[in-house]
Amino acid sequence: MLIGIDWGGTKIEGVALAPSGAELWRERVDTPRGDYRGCLSEIVAMIGRAEAATGQRGSVGIGIPGSLEPVSRLGKGASSTWLLGQPVEADLREAIGREIRVENDADCFAASEAVDGAGAGYNVVFAVILGSGAGAGIAVGGRAHHGPNNSGGEWGHNPLPFPDTTEIPGAPCYCGRHGCMETWVSGRAFEAEWTKHTGAALKAREIMALKRQGDRLAGMLWERYIDRVARGLATVVNTLDPDVLVMGGGMSNVDELYTDLPPALARRTFSTVFHTPIKRNVHGDASGVRGAAWLWK
Repeated sequence: MLIGIDWGGTKIEGVALAPSGAELWRERVDTPRGDYRGCLSEIVAMIGRAEAATGQRGSVGIGIPGSLEPVSRLGKGASSTWLLGQPVEADLREAIGREIRVENDADCFAASEAVDGAGAGYNVVFAVILGSGAGAGIAVGGRAHHGPNNSGGEWGHNPLPFPDTTEIPGAPCYCGRHGCMETWVSGRAFEAEWTKHTGAALKAREIMALKRQGDRLAGMLWERYIDRVARGLATVVNTLDPDVLVMGGGMSNVDELYTDLPPALARRTFSTVFHTPIKRNVHGDASGVRGAAWLWK
């Protein structure tokens, strides 16, 4: 049995899979935000519940909202800032009492979609998460790619390419910089643009509903959002030229993303042609936890 844990900033989700991929058990609880030790305790308890429910002992893979420094193995680049500088892997191993595998949550998402999701059959998969934050994972041959700095796919903390004067320096990011892609193309960033112009707070789905009804401001903000996503992904296509782009996160549920992004991206890439398929994820927000389980497959 393969147990996967997705340690997110707002929820901790667990799944138990048979080697075939069949789901045996699943659970989701709220993350004890800001409580590092509380998170460890919740993960240990969740693994216990999975094994009690299935009557089996499983391997454990864990996806975290950040990554591990490759030498010290301390947490880095985590949007859940209470992981920063912590010996995450060692603490998890000690708490769980067995060998584990720990990877970035976006890498788990990429691997899951590459194995049996929207990226199945493609060699190089660039999996983008447009959710409360923004990030990406890279899978090659069905396995997550990391690199010597364990920073492969940290797309959300590149600057927005080709900014105009209204986009400089950009909003501050939790990483300490200004104008990161995350501050422009996350779902929260899209919602913040509406608030900036109207003073009212709406969810992304509500803004898109207004756009479909012909609201001029909503339409303008969507066009601007698509152009920013296209600018960011053009650098990926120009550099990596992946075989497929798989979209995840809340904004991946917007149908217009798949009609409006391809031509916008084609206008921004260096090549005169753009044939890369842009696909919606198959496994939804469960893809990350499945990818964590696949770390042992």
